Amino acid sequence: MKKILLIMLTLSLVACGSSKTVRTSKKVIKGDWLLNSITYDKSGTYNVKLLNDASKACFENSSWKFIPNNNSGTYTIDGSACESGVRNFIFTIQEIDEATGLYDFLLKPTDAKGKSETNQGFRLKLTSLSDTTMQWQQTVSVDGAPFAISMNFNKEQ
Repeated sequence: MKKILLIMLTLSLVACGSSKTVRTSKKVIKGDWLLNSITYDKSGTYNVKLLNDASKACFENSSWKFIPNNNSGTYTIDGSACESGVRNFIFTIQEIDEATGLYDFLLKPTDAKGKSETNQGFRLKLTSLSDTTMQWQQTVSVDGAPFAISMNFNKEQ
């Protein structure tokens, strides 16, 4: 009976842990990144407010820092036509399909102490991640049709 209980406890602990792929991704994502470009899957001019914060122009060339051991980070917007400053967030990488390497990435704005002022979060797809580049994609609806926004990062050395 004790052996069965021990086996059940061990299996439950293993099942609750992050997968190896997600753990590896957290190691790669750790550090400083530059959001160098934002692209759309449709041509045209769009007035997009990203993360309910700022325009595409303000987000391009913003600096991002990821701290995976506590799933937190910051991004800094700097520009003459932008509300400059540091923004705090928490994030979660949730595995979707290990074969394709696609993930859900949940980003939730917080205050400097890590507390969310609203219960609002943004679900993005982590569509590509390497030691030097990363891409997030968010699909929204424009005139009833899907519209994909891609955020392209380069790791700072």
